[in-house]
Amino acid sequence: MKNSAQHRQSERLLVVMPSWVGDAVMATPTLRALRKLYPQATIAALACAAVVPILDGCPWIDRIIPAGSRKGGVFSVARLLSAGKYDTAVLLPNSFRSALMVMMAGVRHRVGYDRDHRGFLLTDRLVPLRRLGAFVPVPTLDYYLGLARYLGAEDIDPAMQLFTQPQHEAEIERLFAEQGYIAGKKQLVVMTPGASYGDAKMWLPQRFAAVADRCVRQLDAVVAVTGAAKERQVIDNVVAHATEPILDLSRLGVDLIRFKSVVKRSSLVITNDTGPRHIAAAMGVPVVSIFGPTDPAWTKIDHKDERQVMVSVECGPCQLKKCPLDHRCMELIEADMVFEEAAQLLADRGAMAPFKDRT
Repeated sequence: MKNSAQHRQSERLLVVMPSWVGDAVMATPTLRALRKLYPQATIAALACAAVVPILDGCPWIDRIIPAGSRKGGVFSVARLLSAGKYDTAVLLPNSFRSALMVMMAGVRHRVGYDRDHRGFLLTDRLVPLRRLGAFVPVPTLDYYLGLARYLGAEDIDPAMQLFTQPQHEAEIERLFAEQGYIAGKKQLVVMTPGASYGDAKMWLPQRFAAVADRCVRQLDAVVAVTGAAKERQVIDNVVAHATEPILDLSRLGVDLIRFKSVVKRSSLVITNDTGPRHIAAAMGVPVVSIFGPTDPAWTKIDHKDERQVMVSVECGPCQLKKCPLDHRCMELIEADMVFEEAAQLLADRGAMAPFKDRT
């Protein structure tokens, strides 16, 4: 038993997961810490459909509870959770809804941050840092770990980690073989030009295409592009602007659960500030992250093989989903800036000799 005053034994622990893919990846160190703190407990994770693939294969949880579009909404989910007879709930998201659900489900101990006017719904309230009335940027990964520390977790490993299933590995192996790509013969560069958060996060499709062309010509790489179903148009725009072949993984049936297996075998990921950035880091894969309206301080991950590309503008980082001006934070990022970071990353990893300009 820990000496921490707030630590209590738990037999049935519920973790309410965040709804964004990147945030869910940043929550994996917290899941690991909770399993270490409660080795004998049954641990369940309540997750929306977008996050379930991220948790697939995770050894630190015993059950994934899908919190999809249930009839009855919060009442239906609360009834489902009530049947689980959980004694403690750890709420990673800040939403009022998540606190209301676990309270309605009769979970006795409800641990979370006192935000969104939900403090009265929690039994254990952590106060987030503020300065001059505004929240102080705290890396999301550390923010979640603060809940585990509060409960008594010690010697925490902050490394993100994801897992794949053998059947998905085999499927991706067959898919690449059918497309003529043989692992180890060429570098695999994966691009994700979309962003679920909003258009403001998206770099220009034609510049993704320009970088893809240079990766093929100058790095002798195979380039693959993918994204969610609602990002179909931006993916099509990248493929249309490219003059070299690009594997369109989403048209080949690669969903998020299989995307983890793709990233695992890739040499580099080039992405906006979105979920694949964190997936790459969790898989130990080099990543070039393109930042526009978002502040990197909120999502700091300390991945040694990450290079961030961002320009300073007077109106940013604004954190807006749609730019009300001229999208200058993304317009000012040139294809050369991204390609050079990508090429240097691969050279630093010893995956290839430094690139030569053959244009």
